[in-house]
Amino acid sequence: MGSAFVENDSVYVTAVNQWNGEKVYLFASADMKQWDQRLALDLPTFGIFNTSLTRADGQYVLMFEIGKPASYAGAGFTALFAVSTDLRRWEILPAEHNYAKDRYTAPHCLRYLNGWYYNFFLEAHEGYEMRVVRSRDLIHWEASPLNPVLKASDKDKQIANNQLPAALHEKIYRAENINNSDFDFCEYRGKLVINYSWGNQNGAEFLSEAFYNGTMEQFLKGWFPE
Repeated sequence: MGSAFVENDSVYVTAVNQWNGEKVYLFASADMKQWDQRLALDLPTFGIFNTSLTRADGQYVLMFEIGKPASYAGAGFTALFAVSTDLRRWEILPAEHNYAKDRYTAPHCLRYLNGWYYNFFLEAHEGYEMRVVRSRDLIHWEASPLNPVLKASDKDKQIANNQLPAALHEKIYRAENINNSDFDFCEYRGKLVINYSWGNQNGAEFLSEAFYNGTMEQFLKGWFPE
């Protein structure tokens, strides 16, 4: 369960060693052929899932999803945070830096803009839907009045690949869809390219692509109108 982060001419990928794992690795490359592997976090007794890395005012911030131990995760699944100035030495922030221990809020994507951290997370509500909250300190959070960001619908099943076999068309058509999750995006040529998962959140999952016709700044600010 990993994600990519690009800075200057280098690509960084963060990933857990296994599903429900105890370690987070960071892979770095300048050419996407040769990779440097580093151990970022080693947390015995923890169960770690999704990761997301961003840069914020002179430091890097890693958001990672945990399901245990209950003293940190609460109801699970919950976001914790670690910081680094060099992508080598990491400090886990105190436990009050989290979102959120009272219910299922699986974190999937972290961004930073103008003093705000934006956490795109999965909420268990009428299935599973993507929502967004923001914070200046990773402790106190504000929910967007426009949530949800993504919610399961038949539009998830639109097929853009004309070469897809008929059997897969039928599989997609018949698939149960109660979930929009594992959301991530990048800005490319003036718009956002968004990838996400849909399905039954129980092993039958599909990947979809969406677009936002605007910049990342416009997208983030748009969820919190003045």
